[in-house]
Amino acid sequence: MVKVKPFAALRPPKAFAKEVASRPYDVLNSKEAKEEATEKSLLHIIKPEIDFDPIIDEHSQPAYEKAMENFKKWQQKGWLVQDRKENYYVYAQTMDGRTQYGLVLCAYVEDYMSGKIKKHELTRKDKEEDRMIHVRNQNANIEPVFFAYPDNAEINKIVSDVIKGEPEYDFVAEDGFGHHFWVIDDENTIKRITEIFATIPAFYVADGHHRTAAAALVGEEKKRNNPNHTGNEEYNYFMAVAFPESHLKIIDYNRVVKDLNGLTPEEFLAKLSEDFIIEKKGKEIYTPSGLHNFSLYMGGEWYSMQAKEGRYDDADPIGVLDVTVLSNLVFDKLLDIKDLRTSKRIDFVGGIRGLGELKKRVDSGEMAAAFALYPVSMKQLIDIADTGNIMPPKTTWFEPKLRSGLTIHKLD
Repeated sequence: MVKVKPFAALRPPKAFAKEVASRPYDVLNSKEAKEEATEKSLLHIIKPEIDFDPIIDEHSQPAYEKAMENFKKWQQKGWLVQDRKENYYVYAQTMDGRTQYGLVLCAYVEDYMSGKIKKHELTRKDKEEDRMIHVRNQNANIEPVFFAYPDNAEINKIVSDVIKGEPEYDFVAEDGFGHHFWVIDDENTIKRITEIFATIPAFYVADGHHRTAAAALVGEEKKRNNPNHTGNEEYNYFMAVAFPESHLKIIDYNRVVKDLNGLTPEEFLAKLSEDFIIEKKGKEIYTPSGLHNFSLYMGGEWYSMQAKEGRYDDADPIGVLDVTVLSNLVFDKLLDIKDLRTSKRIDFVGGIRGLGELKKRVDSGEMAAAFALYPVSMKQLIDIADTGNIMPPKTTWFEPKLRSGLTIHKLD
């Protein structure tokens, strides 16, 4: 069962919330962040390289120092102010007329170490270490991680009662997504939320595997380095936004390849037809119709690729995934792309950009072919995490992303 606690968030006054809140550090490159950042934007703290002209290396010492300087400045200027008491918070997001409601809380470091906070992706040590430097330097979790948990009727009821009140923040960001935020400061409600989570078996990392690992590892590091450690210190916890699994929707995560490994388009289609039923769809964008159905765009034409019976294993949590089917039967077998993490011949396109982005990248001549996949379901993600398996790289894309800067958790 998981352990959670409320916390006194460092957060923007109502008048500054929209300007302070930013997209996460890993959604924008440095150039995009520099263009997007307004005066009070959290991007100056999470992407501090943008404050240099020209932009400097985000992993350099001056960038890390600038982040600390900016974090102090935001507090001095009153753009970030700490709540006087420990609260839980409701953070809701609206996209395409659908709203998902999450609870902002502190998760327990030991739950990550013991596997009660379950992951479905591998993390890279270099990325973990980069995020750990930020947490260490700032002595704070600046950006939340994104968790799912099994639906609970009583938590849903508490949230539905809270949102009847006036939101603390309520704005539409420049990408058109709505962000709504309430403070839960009633002591009885806070106590009950903590008690209910103590009956919930697990959290699932939906998005932010590197941030989760970094936050937990810094907490563990602080515990080791404190001879007077009691277990009650704030560093034993890290900040997350937890959503009931039924609220979350995973969107497609697609692939583009630079070449056909020496094959002509005709030869490539002929080889594909050994494992897939290929159907030409013409010039109009074709979207995959269901599991094991793929879209291929090549040479100005869209094709449906339906995996043939026996080419996938629906009884295996990894074998059933379309990323596995595509990796085994196309990238490895035909294109000789063995490692999706390191190959320079493949790139990944989040479904939020639409299938038109795949067409554009092939039509420009940059890529030889594009593949669109049917999205993974939350059930598939949970099955994989529960069985201790790891998804192939770039399998899930969650949207909308959490805005960073609405809450910050100090570790002291």
